[in-house]
Amino acid sequence: MFTTLVAVIIALVLGHVAPAVMAPLRSYRWYAHWQDWLATHLADGGPWRTRWGIALAVLPPVLLVLLVQLSLGRMLYGLPGVLFGIVVLVLAWGPRDLDVDVEAVLDADEASTRRARLDQLAPEPGVAVAEGPGLSAVVVRSALRRWFAVLFWFLLLGPAGAVLYRLLERTAFGGHVGHLPPENAAGVAWLLRWMEWPVAQLMTLALALAGNFDLVTRAWRAAGGARWNPESGFLEAAARTAVGRELAEEAEEDLEAGRLPLRGDMPELRDAMNLVWRMLLLWLALLALLVIAGWVG
Repeated sequence: MFTTLVAVIIALVLGHVAPAVMAPLRSYRWYAHWQDWLATHLADGGPWRTRWGIALAVLPPVLLVLLVQLSLGRMLYGLPGVLFGIVVLVLAWGPRDLDVDVEAVLDADEASTRRARLDQLAPEPGVAVAEGPGLSAVVVRSALRRWFAVLFWFLLLGPAGAVLYRLLERTAFGGHVGHLPPENAAGVAWLLRWMEWPVAQLMTLALALAGNFDLVTRAWRAAGGARWNPESGFLEAAARTAVGRELAEEAEEDLEAGRLPLRGDMPELRDAMNLVWRMLLLWLALLALLVIAGWVG
């Protein structure tokens, strides 16, 4: 857990101070080439065309990471394993830093520039990102795929878990899923939804703690969050509710103080990003408490 705390901080810092360096390292071009090779050599049929065919692409790199992870775990008091975990989490983070993309949108002066930068916030290709209340849903889903899912699976399975999620996410949303056989692509989508479901549940809990607990809980329940299925649209519903409530409360406070409500440019985007930061801080605070408890114990 200490490794996770350090790795998240390093990933966030590097995304700000060296984005040009991190971008190619997080591009996963090697994975796209590996998928192309498999598609070329297994195009005639066999397991590649089945629902679980993506395992042929994902399992070799994940098992390699797992082998290194296990072999370094007890070497030199675990220090090489810690360094390896930090490197893997930093590379699996992103691929683009969400807060950097949000700031780029807010800093855009021209409509065409803003339009292009809004598209960079999309959690998946083909999703149109428009100004307005829907921005909160876009931000939290992008936060799940760029930050929280990688963090969750790293905590659960170590570096191999982070790599497993990122490779599946890149398969589904990295522009390569159209090259997969239909059954293979359907299997990727199903597995990814189940990997994101527990993350969305924990993010919604953090959102409730960081915002209005009662309203977020009601939105979560109304959107099907209490049902056992892989759909996680409740996260977006909870985010829209939390952001809308916070903006309404700010407007009420301004009116009570005799001030005109000054919401600024794209308040939904600003408030959604603030909520994402609060959720991440809650996750990291809990990790820090667990680390301290482990040291004390």
